[in-house]
Amino acid sequence: MTAIALERAAGFDEGCVGRITTGVTITNDYDAERAESGLIAAEAVRSIALPQVLVDTGATTLCLPRSVIERLGLRARRDVAVSTANGTAVARLYFGAHVSVLGREGVFECLELPDGTEPLLGYTVMETLGLEPDMRRHELRVLPMERGNSYLRI
Repeated sequence: MTAIALERAAGFDEGCVGRITTGVTITNDYDAERAESGLIAAEAVRSIALPQVLVDTGATTLCLPRSVIERLGLRARRDVAVSTANGTAVARLYFGAHVSVLGREGVFECLELPDGTEPLLGYTVMETLGLEPDMRRHELRVLPMERGNSYLRI
């Protein structure tokens, strides 16, 4: 049996392969906390809406181009070793990125990408927010979070 015949027998569908992007809003969580405390005006909270962030199950966390991180004013945590398609590298890790996607929200670290690079939504962010790529429909699916049927586990 050929490799293609084996894939078809296993249910592989070439139509499932593709690219998923989603809209993501990212807010500087430190700014938001200061605004809630009355230390800065609500209008001073730095936030950005990114209409097309690549859903990347190969990326660990949120990855943003340097210029986006600068606009948000995120604070650097440290430099970390990362694995890339081209081998290992060093990237700067930032914290305090409040991510909102498809009605789900959380605060995450993010890795800095060079400018001109596409922002990435990594698997830990998706898992934490209860989002799952649907390769057949080329979209992110929101997992249930209601009593008796929740993706959250203890």
